[in-house]
Amino acid sequence: MQTSRPLPQSAWQPAALWLLPLALLLVLITGCTSPAGAPPPTEEDLGPQFTERYRLGPGDTLNISVWRNPELSVSVPVRPDGHVSAPLIGDVDVGGKTPEAVAEIISQRLTEYVQDPQVSVIVTGVASAEYLTRVRVTGAVRQPRSVPHRPGMTVMDLILEAGGPTEFASPSRTRLFRTGADARDVDLDAILRRGDLQTNFQLRPGDVITVPERAF
Repeated sequence: MQTSRPLPQSAWQPAALWLLPLALLLVLITGCTSPAGAPPPTEEDLGPQFTERYRLGPGDTLNISVWRNPELSVSVPVRPDGHVSAPLIGDVDVGGKTPEAVAEIISQRLTEYVQDPQVSVIVTGVASAEYLTRVRVTGAVRQPRSVPHRPGMTVMDLILEAGGPTEFASPSRTRLFRTGADARDVDLDAILRRGDLQTNFQLRPGDVITVPERAF
């Protein structure tokens, strides 16, 4: 009976050298194609047009739920003054705030009456969405406009929709106003005349651009 003899170590070396790059390639392919181990996208990855959270306004309907306290859970509309009425704590100013921020405010105020309150706020009816998702340009433009926000919209896009600045405008003193942030200076003259896009900011819902008139 003939028995097989193991190959000498030198005979395995070419095969091992060929298999090693293949194994490394498979590892790289697996790591690139498997979404399970990939981290979720950050807000910077998504871009500002996707990270802006909905902010409450008059006419919205909120479902305020307090865990294990059904007597404190209510469904209420946002009044024209931007407030809602909640049991025990009374009026709460919710206008311009996110549902998460309102839940935190209510939770803090309920700590006087409830131990460790767990509050959730859900928007069940939206009345102000169209108003809050628009962008506006006012001042010395040919056609002041209020238009729906579109992802990727910039200062220049909105100015062009407004027909551009008038002959009485001072475009280099244009300003961008944004809720919850300081106003930004916009050099509209540099954008339109020289193609300098340094201040051609990407717009967010609710932004207002003001083009002042020049002093005579």
